[in-house]
Amino acid sequence: MRVTTGSIKLFLLVAIAALLLTGCLPGDGSYSADRPAGIFSGIWHGWIAPISLVISIFKDRIAIYEPNNTGFWYDFGFYAAILGGFGGFSLARKKRRDRY
Repeated sequence: MRVTTGSIKLFLLVAIAALLLTGCLPGDGSYSADRPAGIFSGIWHGWIAPISLVISIFKDRIAIYEPNNTGFWYDFGFYAAILGGFGGFSLARKKRRDRY
């Protein structure tokens, strides 16, 4: 396998993105009962849920879901991100359009 400058740049970009994504995982202590996670945190935690799942295998305090949250709005954001994923709704619409 030949290592090119482009593949090195891509690897560094992915590594930096992974570090940034894991900077605010659910259960990392950045939220408390006085300052609970809201809807935008719910959306973010839904998007990074697969990463949180893998990291939670190795670190006990990291979770997939933030226990210190605002309730309905955090849940709404979390589930909207899980269901929508990274363009999940648009892919479903595109498939339906192609059938007709």
